[in-house]
Amino acid sequence: MCIPWSPLREEEEKNQQNQAKLSSSTHKRERLRGLADQSALLPLALCKPRQLVMVSPTSEQYDSLLRQMSERIDEGCGETIYVIGQGSDGTEYGLSEADMEASYATLKSMAEQIEADVILLREHQEAGGKVRDYLVRKRVGDNDFLEVRVAVVGNVDAGKSTLLGVLTHGELDNGRGFARQKLFRHKHEIESGRTSSVGNDILGFDSEGNVVNKPDSHGGSLEWTKICEKSTKVITFIDLAGHEKYLKTTVFGMTGHLPDFCMLMVGSNAGIVGMTKEHLGLALALNVPVFVVVTKIDMCPANILQETLKLLQRLLKSPGCRKIPVLVQSKDDVIVTASNFSSERMCPIFQISNVTGENLDLLKMFLNLLSPRTSYREEEPAEFQIDDTYSVPGVGTVVSGTTLRGLIKLNDTLLLGPDPLGNFLPIAVKSIHRKRMPVKEVRGGQTASFALKKIKRSSIRKGMVMVSPRLNPQASWEFEAEILVLHHPTTISPRYQAMVHCGSIRQTATILSMDKDCLRTGDKATVHFRFIKTPEYLHIDQRLVFREGRTKAVGTITKLLQTTNNSPMNSKPQQIKMQSTKKGAVTKREDGVPPVGMAAGGPPAGDEAPSTAAAPPTPTALQPSSKAGGGGGRRRGVLIQKIQSSLNQNPSQLTGCRRIFPPPQRK
Repeated sequence: MCIPWSPLREEEEKNQQNQAKLSSSTHKRERLRGLADQSALLPLALCKPRQLVMVSPTSEQYDSLLRQMSERIDEGCGETIYVIGQGSDGTEYGLSEADMEASYATLKSMAEQIEADVILLREHQEAGGKVRDYLVRKRVGDNDFLEVRVAVVGNVDAGKSTLLGVLTHGELDNGRGFARQKLFRHKHEIESGRTSSVGNDILGFDSEGNVVNKPDSHGGSLEWTKICEKSTKVITFIDLAGHEKYLKTTVFGMTGHLPDFCMLMVGSNAGIVGMTKEHLGLALALNVPVFVVVTKIDMCPANILQETLKLLQRLLKSPGCRKIPVLVQSKDDVIVTASNFSSERMCPIFQISNVTGENLDLLKMFLNLLSPRTSYREEEPAEFQIDDTYSVPGVGTVVSGTTLRGLIKLNDTLLLGPDPLGNFLPIAVKSIHRKRMPVKEVRGGQTASFALKKIKRSSIRKGMVMVSPRLNPQASWEFEAEILVLHHPTTISPRYQAMVHCGSIRQTATILSMDKDCLRTGDKATVHFRFIKTPEYLHIDQRLVFREGRTKAVGTITKLLQTTNNSPMNSKPQQIKMQSTKKGAVTKREDGVPPVGMAAGGPPAGDEAPSTAAAPPTPTALQPSSKAGGGGGRRRGVLIQKIQSSLNQNPSQLTGCRRIFPPPQRK
């Protein structure tokens, strides 16, 4: 992007007008128009009249360049790409050897000012000289690193787990499932070769862009702590299930783990079959940028591979996707696609083989150039969503999830909730681990695990959050959302129930009302939802997925309703059950004698007054309470003595009680 220096503004405008007149070739304009505005996405494009600015900039120009670099690195969440020798209109002029070295010295000096590293990505020759692409990446602390989350989706048997095993462990596959065995978590996954749970693995890059993963020579396992210590950037792969039976697990991984990008796997021999379109539609609905990896090209005939690529490009160009597919075949393609990938219109397509290793270096280079999509502010109140819970011997209850915003430090006190009644409880953070490495704090956008003090695992569930007390959180039973029905066999009407996925929340909700009589495929509407089990902590503008069987809808929350801590109607039986299990919870007798522990003035607080036409006590009401019901033998003895003395005074109450107590002796 050209930097607007005021002394050169008039000269720049004249130069742009002249270049527009000279560039008469239509294909160049179409290329710039189709791929996106490169001048807006590439941070520094040096027009030919500005070559000497980087060679010997004045103090004002140097300050402007430095400010521009700092802003670009903040926008790119710690890194950005600089192109030296390219004009603002996308034309690559090139620089002489002396000018290029002087420009590089200026770039290096600016990077040192903001504590960043400069990495050469490529160098090529043009008519006017050399053109170079540099990656400027900000340095991080010893125990800190940039983190990018990539969700891996695709149909079953597309090679998702195999590719991750090859990338993270550095060993090629043998074609018979050798690489994927290192990622599976369960015995049935190893036996069937199919992923059924959400798996995680990491790929680390150092400051030079080299992979630092080195598996253990004995067991072949990865030590995440050593990888994170050597890395300046870590790619976290979220391995999701491809089988239709595990669709809810895949949807939870896409919504709960908040991926920055989505890697869609397509088997070249099978083509676009099964859940491929389903997973692509899910990524598009959640606004997650997608890039495609075509696998198994070593065993696929050339004509079948070309047919698969043709169908894939047709699918990406369809009105539902509206992507620009680009076949990546060289390092130049990698840099161009990575620079413009944030526009979400471009969709790179890689063709790889896990057996021969073909084009794996291009995929690794592309992953190294990916940067997080969202920047977070540390001054915001902390918020952490829970997507899994553990009980670790010797440690206690551990929760894992993603920090949505803010800064969480060791020994901070946060509010955990909502519980089934919508309450939030204060909880202290005992220890923090990030990628199995102990740390003292985590920031927004980072995944972490917290060990909590004095709480049982059974009282925590997926979908709960840990938030700062400054937020004053409230749980919601009902909410309104703008939804788009992607598919439904018939019509949707009020009182329809389906599963709502919203972040790490996964709960059935009922449609109470909507602004249309019924909804069909392709309809948009404002719908009023109500959770059926527990309240949840929601946000305005939060994305949700609404599904049930073959029914699928996506939407955005527009309004929160009933944000109180009161329980709804369907949770009253649970409250009564909890009260009835308390110690000494007995009913008031007909003759007005209060049970033990109850005041004579009326019922206990929170209970309704008994009816005046109460039925006579049944034998079960006079039986001694069991051990589970509360009260010891002494209390039961006192209760029996009082009842017997009352019966001695009123023998008419013996009806129905002779089986329990013997008749009183009359004098």
